[in-house]
Order: sequence, then C-alpha cells, then structure tokens
Amino acid sequence: MSRLPDLIALAEESSSEKRRALLRELTDHFFGTANRTETEDGLYGAVLARLADDMEAAVRAELATRFASAPDAPHTLIRRLANDEASVAAPVLSNSPVLTDEDLLGVVRRHGQDHLRAVSARASVSEAVSDVIVERGDDETLGTLLRNDGARLSRKASETAVERARSNPALHEVTVSRASLPPDLLNDMYFVVEARLRARILEQNARLDPALLETALAAGRARVASDDGTLPADYSECLAYVEELRAAGQLTPQMLARFLRSGGRTCFLIALAQLSDIDFHTARQIVERRELDALAVVCKAADLDRALFLTYAVVLLNDDGDAMAKAHAYARMYADLSREAALRTLRFWRMRRGAQAAA
Repeated sequence: MSRLPDLIALAEESSSEKRRALLRELTDHFFGTANRTETEDGLYGAVLARLADDMEAAVRAELATRFASAPDAPHTLIRRLANDEASVAAPVLSNSPVLTDEDLLGVVRRHGQDHLRAVSARASVSEAVSDVIVERGDDETLGTLLRNDGARLSRKASETAVERARSNPALHEVTVSRASLPPDLLNDMYFVVEARLRARILEQNARLDPALLETALAAGRARVASDDGTLPADYSECLAYVEELRAAGQLTPQMLARFLRSGGRTCFLIALAQLSDIDFHTARQIVERRELDALAVVCKAADLDRALFLTYAVVLLNDDGDAMAKAHAYARMYADLSREAALRTLRFWRMRRGAQAAA
C-alpha cells in the first residue's frame, strides 16, 4: 500500500529537521516506486517543490543532483530547481531531460552567466536557446557553447560568435575546432589566429566536399561587405600602370618582385591581387602585416615557383635581423602546402572581390 498520502500529510510538519528528513524520505519513496499514476506524479512534484522552498541551499542542491538525470522527474520540481540559485540549478540545467525548450528559454533570458553556462553544456541545445545564449552570454559562456558539439547554432548566431571570437584569442581554438562551423566563417578566422590554427583551417579546406564548398561560398558572398577601407593615394596611378603592363603581357611574377625591391608597394599589391584574383584590401592586409603564410597560400594557388615566393618573403622581411632564416622556414611550409588546400582557401578570400564587383 502506498505511503504517499501519509508522507504528504507530514509535509505540514513545522520542524525544519523533520521536514528535511521528510524530503529525503519522499525522494527515496519516489525512486522506489516503479508504477506511479499521473496524479501521484503531480503530487510528488508539488510537495517536493514546496518542501524544497523551505530548505537551505545545500539540501536543495542535494535534491537537484538526485533528480538531475531522472527521465521521469516531476516537471514542477525540476522547473523550480532550474530557476534556483546557480549552485542548485546547475546539475538540473546541464542534465535534466525533463526541461523543455520553453523552460530553458525562460532560464537563459532571466538568469546570469552561471545559469547560461550550465545550459550551454547540455547534451543537446536547440538553435532557439543558443541564439539567446550567444546574445546574452559573456565570452566564457560563449566558449562553453562553442565547445559543445551538441549545441546547434543558427547562421546568425554563428556569425555573431565568430565576430566576437576574432577579437578574443581565448576563443580562437574553440572556434576553429567547432565541427559544425560554416566553412566561410571558419576562413574568416584565418587572419587572426596563430600558425597552428591556420594550418588546421587549411587542412579542413582540403577535406571539404566540393558541394559543401560551393554552398559555403554562396553563404559567404551574401554577407561580405563591399567596402573594406580607403585606398592609398597613388592607387589610381598604380592601377593604370599595372593595367598597361598587363595589356603588354609584362605583368609577370618576376615583375612583382621588382615592384617590391623598388618600393612600389601599391603596384605590388594591385598586381598580387590581380594575379591571385583576390581583392586589394586582402592583399594589403597580407603584405602590410607580413602574413607570409597567407602569402604562401596565394603563391601556391597561383602555382608560382618556390624560389619566387622565397624572393617575396626575403624582400618583405628585409628589415628583420633574421629575415633569411624566417624566409627559409616559410619556404619549407610552402613546399608542404598542397595546391588543392591553397586553391580552396583562396576561394573564400576571393569572395570579397566578387562582392565588390557586384556592388
């Protein structure tokens, strides 16, 4: 015979110690009863939630831990615990299968970062919940969400996450490592991450299915801005000169080296952009920041000889005391870089030129 009615009657007991003992007995009774009616489940939830309200945080935390993973835990109780202070709510928010998206949305909209991080660690997080977490979460919370492959992010949330990650080195690795990150957004990280992460991006580009590559490029083109900054004062003059050389068949990789040696930086940038079919601002970023691994991608995609790439590298590093050693290190990297990976990576960079032409 069920003791549930007797236990419910004892819930009126005013002694804190007895109510704590009752709470634990009622919990044990819940887990020890295999077949419960819907009415009994409702009573368990109501009474347990009521008792929990009168208990200190340590007891509520114990209750949360006990019920966190139970698939048949009373919804009333679980929802109550999910909105408790973080030390109580965390195990329920991270694990309970009873919580609905509506429950979780209520939590992430009202509570602080500890609650958001607990939700971010769930085995599965819907796009709707992730959208709010990306909007309200701090960078630590965002890192927890990005690290969770079970969290689904909408396109908009992914774009916001990458934009934030670009300016925070602590988020670089977790962003590049995210398996479901759209490839065009992954390549947006290229110019801000360290060398080993750049290598990982190149490896992922090389493995990318051609159909997915086209889809990613189409998505990227839709969001690339047409204006990336002002042009140098001598741009028009240099563009005319480069076009003249091109028309005469004299715009060769060797000519680019001569531009560099003679200080014709703008001519070199325009010629490099034309040679590799990327936009001027991407070329300028590569050269002005001396992104020689990115320059290697451009030169490899253009199928230039390694010696010519080495020439560019040495000239760009000419004020560096260890220029030759560094240039040779990049040359070794150039030799190891596959042309296929370079071509696929370059296609993401070319999106900017395509967007500018369309504009």
